[in-house]
Amino acid sequence: MHTASARSHRRLRIVLLVLFAVLVLLGGAFLWYTADYYRAEDVARAVLAQDDGITTQDNLTILTPSSQSDTGIIFYPGAKVEAAAYLPLLDQLRGAGYTCFLVDMPFHLAVFGMNTAADVIEQHPEITHWYLAGHSFGGAMASQFAAEHPELLDGLILLGAYLYGDYPPADTLTIYGSLNQSVEDKIDYTENVVEIAGGNHAQFGNYGPQEGDAPATISSADQQAQTVQAIRDFITARQAAA
Repeated sequence: MHTASARSHRRLRIVLLVLFAVLVLLGGAFLWYTADYYRAEDVARAVLAQDDGITTQDNLTILTPSSQSDTGIIFYPGAKVEAAAYLPLLDQLRGAGYTCFLVDMPFHLAVFGMNTAADVIEQHPEITHWYLAGHSFGGAMASQFAAEHPELLDGLILLGAYLYGDYPPADTLTIYGSLNQSVEDKIDYTENVVEIAGGNHAQFGNYGPQEGDAPATISSADQQAQTVQAIRDFITARQAAA
């Protein structure tokens, strides 16, 4: 019986060692995967150098317009993209009069911070109209949050993404580049859909070419300017109808 017990303990020890080794390998693979991400370009980092109206609080970069705003836009970055890459786009939206909250996601993956919007909304009661926006996978996570918490939002804005979850297309703005065929093929609704001719997937941010993405035939500045105008039109129309 003593021998049988010793063998049982040895088997258990081996199983635990194997499980530990598997966990170490999986953890190492995950860290290696998330360490390889798209970095923000210099033009994006330059936005942070502005002294007025941009603050950083924990995982948020807040862009405040020059005049008091009651409308906030929370932004979820694309997967494995440095959050700062979206600062040029959000700086233009700030110039249009919206307070913007850029979320720096854990491991650059919005799935680990999908519910951040709820905390932002709770912490900023001065904002009475909320829009949640996201690019690519960040858009998918924003869409899922919106479907689960529709009462918190005035609308959803998707860039290079499509509705994921049960959120009304009528309350959603979907913007994509005409060269981003993989997104276009997934859009099965027609309300508030804007196609940017010559645009691609990556140029909603400033992080350089993305693997597998078609080269754009317009500049990132042009694509972002059209995006800002579409967002302004969407929010203006919704607030006028409220």
